[in-house]
Amino acid sequence: MKWYDVNSPASRDPARLERFVTAIEPYLQRLFRPRVSGLEHIPGGPVLYVGNHSGGALTPESYIFFVEVYRAHGLDGVPYGLAHSFPLRLPGFHQLFVPLGAVRASHDNAARVLEVGGKLLVFPGGDIDSLRPFHMRNRIVFGSRRGYVRLALTHGLPIVPFVAAGAHATFAVLNDGRKTARLLGIDRLLRVKTFPVTFSLPWGLTVGPPPAYIPLPTDVWMEILPPMRFARAGEEAAADRRYVEECHHHVLSTMQSALTRLAAARGQASILERVAERLRPSRP
Repeated sequence: MKWYDVNSPASRDPARLERFVTAIEPYLQRLFRPRVSGLEHIPGGPVLYVGNHSGGALTPESYIFFVEVYRAHGLDGVPYGLAHSFPLRLPGFHQLFVPLGAVRASHDNAARVLEVGGKLLVFPGGDIDSLRPFHMRNRIVFGSRRGYVRLALTHGLPIVPFVAAGAHATFAVLNDGRKTARLLGIDRLLRVKTFPVTFSLPWGLTVGPPPAYIPLPTDVWMEILPPMRFARAGEEAAADRRYVEECHHHVLSTMQSALTRLAAARGQASILERVAERLRPSRP
């Protein structure tokens, strides 16, 4: 079993990437019927893509984004993904995703990607976003994470936000278990802030990190927003907490407005959403 350097952009294999896109695209089309707009907003050169995260470990929006950007812009548009070090150490996950462009999340590795002219992709919300409760499926949850803003400011990168509606209807998160994660101490041990209660196929009700599951069909709509550039840049700007917070709120509010609008246009376009709507108590 081959192991790759998780700290090097050179581990990405363009031929493997092309085969992956060709293999996965038909399944994405059948399961999620994606509608993607705004691909023309992606500029040349280094950028930081920032997205909302859904679907637990499945994260259908990441694959849809990956495929659509590759088809529209080729290899130059496809980002390197800054990934948590734990899954990158897992056999199988490592051999699949590192050749596709996953690198261990760190500022040094981000700099290495930018030095070769690459684009970067982050999902700032991580597990707290991808495992948010089902009733919050049209909300973006970044929590206290601001590293993405500091990264953009340090390197003078434009942020290209994108939002996806519908990707969180592949299974149901009943409770994200953030309090449980704190009580068990796994937020400190594994840097994982959730211990959710979920319902998925074929497992039914599960507690803890959800296993790989069969996704329920859902329509996923995605919008890529125009690049966002900030008035200040450099290490001094990145060290200014108040300015970082201002930039974060600007990014988050812009993304949330877009997601709210996109979700309203999409409607209840999944089996799970239609069931939830029928079960919702009627107002007196």
